[in-house]
Amino acid sequence: QVHVVESGGGVVQSGDSLRLSCTASGLTFSDQAMGWFRQAPGKEREFVAATTYIGGLRQYADSVKGRFTISKDNAKNTLYLQMNALIPEDTAVYYCAAKPTTGLYTTPAMYEYWGQGTQVTVSS
Repeated sequence: QVHVVESGGGVVQSGDSLRLSCTASGLTFSDQAMGWFRQAPGKEREFVAATTYIGGLRQYADSVKGRFTISKDNAKNTLYLQMNALIPEDTAVYYCAAKPTTGLYTTPAMYEYWGQGTQVTVSS
């Protein structure tokens, strides 16, 4: 059984930083392309960042480019999202997703495994 678990969310002020982590069990972590998505109240789930199974290629949403960094440590079975210069518009539940593939995907429907999410709240 696959379990994907996010951690690291919290309440911060504008300009602060947070690092989210995502671990997964029940699958071969190094085979997974992975992504971060977020969903704010009343809005659809949106793409934030994604990386390939070896972490060599990365893609970001325009809204977070230059502020967020995705990284994948296959030795530790952990995916990270370093979030800097946070703004209130970043407030959302952040989800980690995985798919066993050599590709890189930005669409939620392409991912097979999801975590329960971690709340990030940025106050002004």
